[in-house]
Amino acid sequence: MNNLYPLKFTPICKDKIWGGNKLNEILNKKYPELPNCGESWEISGIQDEVSIVSNGFLKGNNLEELIEVYMGDIVGEKIYEKFGTEFPLLIKYIDANDNLSIQVHPNDELSLERHDAYGKTEMWYVVQADPGANLISGFNRKIDKEGYLKYFKNGQLEEILNYEVVKAGDVFFMPAGRVHAIGKGIVVAEIQQTSDVTYRIYDFNRVDDKGNPRELHTELAVDAIDYKFESNYRTDYTEVDNDPVKLIECQYFTTNILTLTQSIERDFTSLDTFVIYVCLDGEYIFQWEDQTISVQKGESVLIPALIDMFTLSPVNGNVKLLEVFIN
Repeated sequence: MNNLYPLKFTPICKDKIWGGNKLNEILNKKYPELPNCGESWEISGIQDEVSIVSNGFLKGNNLEELIEVYMGDIVGEKIYEKFGTEFPLLIKYIDANDNLSIQVHPNDELSLERHDAYGKTEMWYVVQADPGANLISGFNRKIDKEGYLKYFKNGQLEEILNYEVVKAGDVFFMPAGRVHAIGKGIVVAEIQQTSDVTYRIYDFNRVDDKGNPRELHTELAVDAIDYKFESNYRTDYTEVDNDPVKLIECQYFTTNILTLTQSIERDFTSLDTFVIYVCLDGEYIFQWEDQTISVQKGESVLIPALIDMFTLSPVNGNVKLLEVFIN
């Protein structure tokens, strides 16, 4: 029997000009010292922002240190070979109490060339949305670089962007290169590559607390944007009780949604990967071998690759989870 177990981490809460208090109200996050918590980083391998274990005998160690000691036992052998001690995904909650800036992320190739870092492909699961709240995903028409620059320079960028009114449960895939922004009144769970490379395209002429406009990355963004037009930017899916339903599968991560009304067994023996469970609603018991751990709404747990068979059991009613791994 190995001594690894499901790992919980202390959330890294971040004050943002556009943040609010929903992460506390909806997901039980605690950040008494922050007036506007915009993000809670649940599991992070970002340099200088590495998550610290909050449970069990490994409490107080950070994720990078654990990977250094346990290597493939934590993340999976192939994942360790590729990423070393850097954890490859960042899991976070975002509370947009105001519109976020319009952004784009470069792909791996461009990001490695410019910043010696990976690019950023991500996905959003809408946890809560105020009535009529919307977000931006991609363009609302066919356009090319020249056309984009014309609208941008004329101050008409918003005319060519695709706005989507959203509700809880909506899912959006944001491959690197897709222009996007979360609108006011939305809370999302975000799964993304470990990368902090973001190009800010437009920020609604806002200023920071010192009265300075926030930096824009106009030139960098133009070459990073994927100008392809899609007829549907939303991910369509139908939930099935007690069965994982695939939301997103890409080279960087696979994300399923799990709606539990009874105990289910999960078997990852054929995949050499860690698994992350993001608890969106309810409470459940995670059981492996003869051990158990309780997980509450708002908590995220990292299941080491060594633990490849286990049972998830809801406590008092329905549970909703995002299940994330690398295939």
